[in-house]
Amino acid sequence: MNVKKFTAATSRDALRKVREALGPDAVILSNRPVDGVVEILALASDDVASISSPAHESEMAQPRPSLSIPPDTYANRRAAPTPAPAYAAPESFDMSMMASHMSSMMQQAMNQAKDSASAEMSGMMNEIRAMRGLMESQLAEIAWGTTQQREPQKAGVLREMLAAGFSASLSRYLIEKLPAGKDAAESLRWIKTVLARNLTTISNEDEILEKGGVFALVGPTGVGKTTSTAKLAARCVMRHGPEKLALITTDAYRIGGHEQLRIYGKILGVMVHSVKDESDLRIALKELRNKHTVLIDTVGVSQRDQNVAEQVAMLSETGADVKRLLCLNSTSTNETLNEVVRAYQGSGLAGCIMTKLDEAASIGNVLDVVIRQKLNLFYVSNGQRVPEDLHLADRNMLVDRAFRLKRDAAATQFSDAELPLLMANTSTARNDRSLREVSLG
Repeated sequence: MNVKKFTAATSRDALRKVREALGPDAVILSNRPVDGVVEILALASDDVASISSPAHESEMAQPRPSLSIPPDTYANRRAAPTPAPAYAAPESFDMSMMASHMSSMMQQAMNQAKDSASAEMSGMMNEIRAMRGLMESQLAEIAWGTTQQREPQKAGVLREMLAAGFSASLSRYLIEKLPAGKDAAESLRWIKTVLARNLTTISNEDEILEKGGVFALVGPTGVGKTTSTAKLAARCVMRHGPEKLALITTDAYRIGGHEQLRIYGKILGVMVHSVKDESDLRIALKELRNKHTVLIDTVGVSQRDQNVAEQVAMLSETGADVKRLLCLNSTSTNETLNEVVRAYQGSGLAGCIMTKLDEAASIGNVLDVVIRQKLNLFYVSNGQRVPEDLHLADRNMLVDRAFRLKRDAAATQFSDAELPLLMANTSTARNDRSLREVSLG
C-alpha cells in the first residue's frame, strides 16, 4: 500500500497535485489543515483495488505450504481431521479488519472531499454573484452619467420624483422608459400621467355604502383606524340610517380604546359590540347578519408582530365574508409602508385607506407603495373631523399634490455627481416584480 502525502496552500491546489500524481481516480484518505497549509493523504486507485480485491484477500489468507507426509502415515491418520494451521485464522482475521478499517477511512475521506468541494463551489458562486452585481452597478453608473450629458431634462425630472417622495427604483424605471424628444415640462406631465394611470381607486362610494357587507379596518397602532371607522360609520348612517349599521371593536388591550368608538357610536345612535377573540367575533357576526353594514375596528398590531397573522386568521375564519381595509400612514417611510403591506396583505384584503394626509410633508412615498403593491385605494383621510375629513381618492389630485409638496431641499437635493451613483444602486424591473407590473400606457 503506497500512501502519498500532498501539501499546498489551498485545498484546490492540493487536489490538483493529487490528480497530476495519481490520476483522476485517486482515493483521498484524509484532508486537513496543518501548520497553515492543507495536507492530503491519497492512494492510487490500483493500490485500493489490490487491497479490496476478494481474490487477493483469499490468496493472502491461505496457509503456507508444509512438508509432504508419507503415504502410510497419511493412511493411519486419514480418519482424524487435519487441524487448520494455527496462524491461518489470525492472519485472515487481521486482513478482514484491515480491509474494513481502510474502507471506513476511504469513505470518510471521500465525504470530507465532497464537503470541501461543495464549500469551495459555494464560495466561488458567491464571488461570481458579487462580481456581477459590482459590474452591473458600475455599468449603470456610467450609463446614467452619459444620460445626464445627452438628456439633462431627465436629471431634472428625476430630482422632482425623489423630492416628491417616490422611491429611487420606481423613479429610475420611469425615467428609463421616458419617451425621447420631450422637454422637462412634457417629461414631467408624462410621468404624472403614468403614475395616475397606475393608481387604482374606487369611482364612487357604492362599493361600500350601497353594497354593504362586513369591513374590518386593520393596521399598526396609531394609524387612525378608530377615527376612520367612525367616519365610515357616519357616512353609512347618513345613507341608510343607524338601524342598518353595527359597530364591533376588538381593541380590548389599549386603555380606553373601545371607549373612543363607543362615544362615536353613541353620537350616531349605533350600538358598539366588544369582542375578545375569534369565538366572540363569530357569535357577534352571526347575531348581526341582518345588518346592511358591519364595521370592525381592530386592535393595532405592529407589522413585525407575529400576532398580525393571528389577527388575519381570526378575521378570515369567522364564517362571514370579512373585507379588510388597510390603513396606511402617509407620514411613514417607504420602507415601513412596504413592511406593513407585506405583513397585512393576502386573501381578503379589499383595499386601503390613506390616513394622516394633513400631517405628511410628502405623499409620494405612500403613492409609490400603493402603485407597486397594486392596492385598491378607497379613501384618503386628512384630519380628525367626523365625517368631514374623509374623501374618495382622486388619483390625479393625489399625484399633483405629491409634486407640490416638497421636502426640505437640504435633505433631498442630489448633486449631478450623486445621481448616477444613486441610480446605479437601485433595483431594476429585471429583479423587481412590482416594477414589471407598472403600466406605461
